[in-house]
Amino acid sequence: MSDLLVRLRGRGWRLTAQRRVVAEVLDGDHVHLTADEVHARAVERLPEISRATVYNTLGELVGLGEVMEVATDGRARRYDPNAHRPHQHLVCSGCGTIRDVHPAGDPLGDLPAEQRFGFAVATVEVTYRGICPDCA
Repeated sequence: MSDLLVRLRGRGWRLTAQRRVVAEVLDGDHVHLTADEVHARAVERLPEISRATVYNTLGELVGLGEVMEVATDGRARRYDPNAHRPHQHLVCSGCGTIRDVHPAGDPLGDLPAEQRFGFAVATVEVTYRGICPDCA
C-alpha cells in the first residue's frame, strides 16, 4: 500500500474506488502530475472515473494537506504527494520536469535577521531551475 493511502486510511478518509485510484496514481517519488495527467492515468485503471471526480479529489487532498499544489512559471498546477517530507524542487526550464531534492543546510537559517523585517517566518520555498539532460 502506498504512503499516501496509508496516511489517508489513518485519517479515516473514506476511500471510494475513485479516490483510491487517484491516490494510487499519485504514489511514488518525484510525482508531479497535472490534473489532466492524473485523470488520464486514473482512466487506465478505472475507465468510468470522470474528470470532475479527479479534480474534486485532488482539491480534497490539497485541502487535507496530504498533497501539495506546485506551480512553476505559469505552467499547469501539478500535484505532489510528498507533502509530509520536507523537500525543494528542481525544475527544468525546457520541458518543465520537476524533481524533489533534499539539499543540505537550512534555508530559513540562511536568511539573516535584518532581512526578515520582523516577520515570524514559518516556511521557506526554494526552487532550483536548470536544464535536464533530455533538454540539454
